Amino acid sequence: MPNRVYISFLRLPLLIRILLIALLVFLVFGISIHFVEPKTFPSIFDGIWWAIITGTTVGYGDYVPHSLLGRFIALILILLGAGIVSSYFGTLAAAAVTKQDALSEGKIAFKGEGHIIIIGWNERSRELIDKITRSTSPQMVVLIDETLEANPVHSKFVHFIQGKGHVDETITKSNISVAEKVLITADRGNDELQADMNSILTLLTIKGLCSKVKCIVEILTAEQVVNALRAGADEVIQSNKLTSVFMVNSLHSNGDGLLSDFVHQLQESRLSANTVNENEMGKTFIEVCHHHLKEGSLVMGIKRGEETILNPSHSLRIEKHDLLLIFK
Repeated sequence: MPNRVYISFLRLPLLIRILLIALLVFLVFGISIHFVEPKTFPSIFDGIWWAIITGTTVGYGDYVPHSLLGRFIALILILLGAGIVSSYFGTLAAAAVTKQDALSEGKIAFKGEGHIIIIGWNERSRELIDKITRSTSPQMVVLIDETLEANPVHSKFVHFIQGKGHVDETITKSNISVAEKVLITADRGNDELQADMNSILTLLTIKGLCSKVKCIVEILTAEQVVNALRAGADEVIQSNKLTSVFMVNSLHSNGDGLLSDFVHQLQESRLSANTVNENEMGKTFIEVCHHHLKEGSLVMGIKRGEETILNPSHSLRIEKHDLLLIFK
């Protein structure tokens, strides 16, 4: 039985072991001084109080042993207690520093929920994280990257995890089961096809661990869009296609940069797809537009099934399952 208790004690964390030893020392010396000098220390509590104050080198002086044996006990307590207490606080400080370093280096698992997971560190994810954390209602972001050695963003709303996105252990650390969304960015350090293969592999890993989480994937080559959808992507962003749209618009414009200005406005506002309420069903598109304009939002079009219609006919009737594309 004693051997089992000793083994159980050794399995405790070092900080807990030192604390238990310190409490035992204070208890033993506090009880001892009470029996050695009962007049000076009327109760066991007074003895324990004196032992704690003396062992921690605070020394209030409210209780002082007068006998030779009592002073000898105090001397041993000072020597023993100072070592134990300093070891305890030293270990506590070391543990705090170690945990802080592990957190910065991406070795600590995330425990929250309702967060956004961003996989891959690049200029796009940097700007996105900056906008999310600086908004009026910032949301927690978990950044996963294998190339970084420490968290690149100094914000309490960003938790960094170091590792490969297609490894189960790394994804599990992000608490994927209770995440709101996942954004997989393309690694432009590789060739485009290899970058898309890595993104799709990461997507398969995530969907294998949690199929219900919404995944947005950046794909560079048009040929791999269908494979990303087959792998379970809820939304595919073709960044190269978006870039080509900007270039074509710039070539055919008079240098006014209207598309760039429009996208800049999107950065400050949000385009969302809202379900139609009962009052809007059966009304014309222009009637719904007027209603939302009074509320300070602009209806740009509708999404009907798989079809997205921008600026539809004003006489188009809104149906039950339509989604309104609203710019706020």
